[in-house]
Amino acid sequence: MAGSLLALWLPAAALDWQPALAASEPWRAFSAAFVHWSPLHLGANLAGCAVVVAYGRAARTPAALALAWLAAWPLSQLGLLAQPALAHYGGASGVLHAGVAVATLGLLVQPGRARLIGGAVALGLVAKIVLEEPWGPPLRTGGGWDIAVAPLAHASGALAGLACGGLALILRRRPQGPGDAASSSRRSKT
Repeated sequence: MAGSLLALWLPAAALDWQPALAASEPWRAFSAAFVHWSPLHLGANLAGCAVVVAYGRAARTPAALALAWLAAWPLSQLGLLAQPALAHYGGASGVLHAGVAVATLGLLVQPGRARLIGGAVALGLVAKIVLEEPWGPPLRTGGGWDIAVAPLAHASGALAGLACGGLALILRRRPQGPGDAASSSRRSKT
């Protein structure tokens, strides 16, 4: 989140997500996560980032899934195109929801207790998103926040994390081809 601290000295209008500029200024799909509308917003997202990283480490998330989280970053913002009335968006909550979804997928494919924990977190994440009603108005106020919250960002991030994490798991399980270890051992036995 060092980018968030740097973004404090840059104009938000040059970095935030704006659907009208998505095609002509694609960097906004990344830079929007660094824009924060208040110190509380920044603090909450910095704390959220620390929690998601700790969750991923505790879940022993493999590198392939960590890369899936990175891939989900811009897709989290692209999902906001579904709500054209959301003219500006800034913050990391969508990206953080993507991270939770990716780490949770990693737990769900493990046996035993890890799978149970992943299932509980998955249920909690789905319930949170459904209760936020992301299909409703683009912005919500209240709940102790000094900014308006965009619930679609949370849903979009979780879906991007699910898609990228799922793809990473599929690619990770595919046979490597002629140079993989199984092929090498077969060749040495013949």
